[in-house]
Amino acid sequence: MTVLEVLQSTTEYFQKRGIENPRLNAEHLLAHSLGRKRLDVYLEFERDLAEPELAPIRELVRRRGQKEPLQHLLGTVEFCGNVFLCDKRALVPRPETEELVELLQLAIRNPQSAMVDVGTGSGVIALSLARKFPEAKIIATDISEEALLLARENAARLQIDQVEFRKCNLLENVDGKFDLIVANLPYISRHDRQQLAAEVLRDPEVAVFAGEKGDEMIRQLIETAPAHLNAGSLLALEIGLGQEPALIEFLRQKNYGDIEAKNDYSGRTRFLFARYG
Repeated sequence: MTVLEVLQSTTEYFQKRGIENPRLNAEHLLAHSLGRKRLDVYLEFERDLAEPELAPIRELVRRRGQKEPLQHLLGTVEFCGNVFLCDKRALVPRPETEELVELLQLAIRNPQSAMVDVGTGSGVIALSLARKFPEAKIIATDISEEALLLARENAARLQIDQVEFRKCNLLENVDGKFDLIVANLPYISRHDRQQLAAEVLRDPEVAVFAGEKGDEMIRQLIETAPAHLNAGSLLALEIGLGQEPALIEFLRQKNYGDIEAKNDYSGRTRFLFARYG
């Protein structure tokens, strides 16, 4: 089979399996298997592929057809212009979280700020902020030792040594006060499991599901964050769809001010910013 024939047949297979963006998935997997850049594949459409080249491609296609996340198969994900290791140890970073980082880069006033990334997962938020603000002091926490190991591997890969990783639940092992606390915590109710894409269910459950309502961990952080915020400092949250009215009211009850709900690029309210003191 030629490269083009493999690409076409893989795209058709993914379409039948209900894979979103089937052509793009096929291009990524083919390029990864051949050790090429995705756009370079277009220059080799007429090249015949021998069996030793086809076998690994078939295996990747089979696994993707079973809804294994593309990022797990590639082993990496691009996030805010950097390439991060990505596997089953932590949540696959989503484009919406890139938007959160972009908003934070505009909101941070002091490049030497002290920051905490709560529930860091693979470390994409903390390490992206570290790249943008190399003089900042950043702590990244997570309850999962496996996720922290992945985050440390990403820090080493990007040659970033200013981020301190700590295993803890939210802020329980963090001392001092900070200018920014940011969190992309689990915000899915366990009752909504059946509504999730099969790929999302491949993420660690501890990174996806909160409690009965879905916003329990976010509320806990809202309650505990003031003890760790300097006067006027920022709490930035990524939240689930439809959670903003109740969480905004809860922020008000806990004496936060300058509360802002911000939309993602699809127009859905995805982020909450608030200041304390």
